[in-house]
Amino acid sequence: MTTAEKTLFTVLRAETPPVPALPPVGQFIGGKFVPSTSSETADVVNPATEGILMQVPAGTVEDVDAAVAAAVAAKAAWAATTPRDRSAVLLKIADVIEANRETFETLEAANTGKPAAVAEDDISSAIDTFRFSAGAARAYSTLGADDYAENHTSVIHREPVGVVGVITPWNYPLLMAAWKIAPVLGAGNTLVLKPSEQTPLTTLKLAELIAAEVPAGVINIVTGPGRVVGNRLSEHPGVDLVAITGSVGSGQKVAASAAASVKRVHLELGGKAPFVVFDDADLEAAAKGVRSAGFWNGGQECGAACRVLVHESVAEKFTELLVREISDITIGAPGAGEAEIGSMISKAHYERVLAALDDVRRDGLTIAVGGNAIDGPGYFIEPTVVTKVPAGAPITSNEIFGPVVSVETFSTDEEAVTRANETIYGLAASVWTRDSARSLTVPRKLDFGTVWVNSHLVIATEMPWGGFKGSGYGRDLSSYALDDFSRTKHVMYNRC
Repeated sequence: MTTAEKTLFTVLRAETPPVPALPPVGQFIGGKFVPSTSSETADVVNPATEGILMQVPAGTVEDVDAAVAAAVAAKAAWAATTPRDRSAVLLKIADVIEANRETFETLEAANTGKPAAVAEDDISSAIDTFRFSAGAARAYSTLGADDYAENHTSVIHREPVGVVGVITPWNYPLLMAAWKIAPVLGAGNTLVLKPSEQTPLTTLKLAELIAAEVPAGVINIVTGPGRVVGNRLSEHPGVDLVAITGSVGSGQKVAASAAASVKRVHLELGGKAPFVVFDDADLEAAAKGVRSAGFWNGGQECGAACRVLVHESVAEKFTELLVREISDITIGAPGAGEAEIGSMISKAHYERVLAALDDVRRDGLTIAVGGNAIDGPGYFIEPTVVTKVPAGAPITSNEIFGPVVSVETFSTDEEAVTRANETIYGLAASVWTRDSARSLTVPRKLDFGTVWVNSHLVIATEMPWGGFKGSGYGRDLSSYALDDFSRTKHVMYNRC
């Protein structure tokens, strides 16, 4: 394992970390917190200090069964509500988060090690997600009722699928919960949600604060390990659809388990986003783009700009600008002042990222800046740029999910497209060029669900987010998310 070395970066640490308002202990089932059927617990750690924040139940199959039973009991009444009524509930949830913004930001930062700017953006985006879904729930559009066969009138009904099992990741705990809860409820479903066992606190806090606003059983939350809680949700006969944001491996397990009962799945999985810089690009803007989009949330982001492909004629200049940008990044713990990146989420993930950097060194690649652990408490790693990466090197395809960006070169537009597409992932990519024709043609050739031109990692709630290939299928955000969590029924009336 890489040993800690004296860092060249500015590192900010909080002498007295902010104390978050912790949620109740228990499983949230049927509108209230109840004891788990297991006495086992899991530590929830502040990764910036390595201190234990609290312990939460290590849930059981029985806990999941109770939560699903509550969701099943509530689904008919919730499905019968009008879009206006469901919209009002979603708007109330948004208002509750807004009114408790500081509580959520402090708790999220403490549980994840995020700097203040990232935590604030997460909470703002969660609020916006609920407000958008509230409007989208009232604005479904579908094929108009009409005669499509002689003497027969067809009507399309859009219905909720029923009970949705939701599995959320550790990198954006409240935001990813919002991305699922808002459209799931907006479409008229009930749900059982399993947050990451590492970062369940803001999701549990949300349940505490909205318990009086949402009918009992509509939202249920069970904490516990994926191999128990997640697996039971995936296989449970009372669950009609399973939605997960997570790794490719986790998505494969969910899909395989769900297949036994032929239930639908919604998969938002990993990514290895290419950031393609052509010879006519604004190189300074592109370098700043990598700084913001490659290292946002410490690179623990499935759409991060982690794989730069730059035209060989401008590679030297671009790399110089990039190294200068990354060398200026400030690292910090929550509450320590202005910082761009925080800690890795856990000791285990910290060690995985450092092991990946050991592999980079063994492969003989050049680390232009960073590459080391940072001494002291917390799971901090320097922002890192790996240069002179040859085609096909492991770092071009392996998702490190940390503050590590690789730089490789290409010669022609065709090579850039081919190399960008040579990955199992298909979540996001970006193209940097001043050529208007290229800006139109290249994105169409890239096999990714989102392609930015001269920007990266800019997300609008009104637009869909989701991938192709190994990055999964299904769409979060936008009205497409409500489509994914509903089903269509055709009713045809014989008028003779």
